[in-house]
This record gives sequence, structure tokens and C-alpha cells, in this order.
Amino acid sequence: MSASSWLTNPMFGLALSVLTYTAAQAIHRRWRFLHPLFVCSCFIIAVLLSFRIPYSAYKVGGDVLTLLLGPATVALGVPLYKHFALIKRNVVAILVSVTLGSLTSILCSAALVGLLGGSREILLSLLPKSVSSPIALEISRHLGGLPELTAVLTVLTGLWGSMIGRRLLQAMGCGDALSIGIAVGTAAHGIGTARLLKDSETEGSMSGFAMGAAGIMTSILFIPIYLWLG
Repeated sequence: MSASSWLTNPMFGLALSVLTYTAAQAIHRRWRFLHPLFVCSCFIIAVLLSFRIPYSAYKVGGDVLTLLLGPATVALGVPLYKHFALIKRNVVAILVSVTLGSLTSILCSAALVGLLGGSREILLSLLPKSVSSPIALEISRHLGGLPELTAVLTVLTGLWGSMIGRRLLQAMGCGDALSIGIAVGTAAHGIGTARLLKDSETEGSMSGFAMGAAGIMTSILFIPIYLWLG
């Protein structure tokens, strides 16, 4: 098999992703602060750059794994169902927290770009970074941002939140499962939720609910922004 045909084979991207993530899990067990997705992403980028492999070649196999995102997201409904009583008792506080958290994310992103003198395109690409990628990309596209940049910023936000979210919240005195779950789900979407689920089903279920609520609230909050820009 020639090198070109090997690279365009879906098994290349699939095997590289699986093997790299397996190695990243082993590294995570040794150094807990290193998120497996962060290590995995850095290694794959290094491999593609070092061997000058086009991203399109890797994406052929990577898209196979992307198909699993739908079932994985739906699976979050299981812990939500198991902890529905806790969510119901605190639904008003949760929705208020998610709304304020989503609004804070938008305002902080705008302030950061303004202080650093970023362009309009960067601003519009950064604003929806704290919601899950499909929602963030659509918001960015409708605002006139760069969806590719939004995708990168969204993933980085999730990775950063998953690595330091719980530690930061505990250092600030927010140590209960409800507070941690809602905060991480609002700020770090699916990546943060997956990280919490590994250690606590309660935190993960709260985070999953917050992630979905944040996606809805952020979309609503962007309506006046969209109308203003239009």
C-alpha cells in the first residue's frame, strides 16, 4: 500500500486517535492534572505537523469517531434521570446560575478582546466559546465570526475548565456537588462534564443539565446581539 493511500484510509485517523488517547489515559493516571484530551490533541497535532500530514487525511478517520458524539451526548440523560429529584428541588437556583454564568462568559469575552485590541471577527468568534461546539459554531456563523476559530476556542475552553475547574471552585469554597457541576457545565460544556462524570455521577449529572441549559440560554442571549449587529 502506497503512503498516499495509507494516509487516506479511515483506519489511519481512527488508529492514531485511539492509540494516542490510550497513551494519554496512562499519562493521566500518573499526572492527574493533565487531561487526556489535552495530551491527545497536542500529540496528534505534533504528529501531523512533524510528518506534514494534511488534516484532511486525518479527518477521514476522525469523522468515524465524531459519529459517536451523538450517542454519547444522549447517554448523559441516564445520570440526569437518576438525579432528577435533586435537579427539581434546585431548578430555579440552577437556571438563574446558568443564565448569569452564560451572560458573564459573554461579557468577559467581550472585555478581554476589547482590552487586547482584537478585531471584530475575533470578538464574534470568541463570544460563544463556553457552549458546546455545535451551538457555538452556529452562533459564530450567524454573527459573522470565524467558525474554525470558534471551534478551537471552544475546545480550549472545555479543556481548561476540565483541568482546573474543580480545583478552582474548591479553592473558592464551592465544594458541594451541585455548585461544582453547575459551574463546570456552564463554563466548560461537554469536555468538563465528561471529566466530572469520571469522579462523581452527581457532579456529572448536574454538569450535563447545566450544559444543556447554558446552550439554550446562550442562544437566547445572543438574539439581541444578532439583531443589533444586523
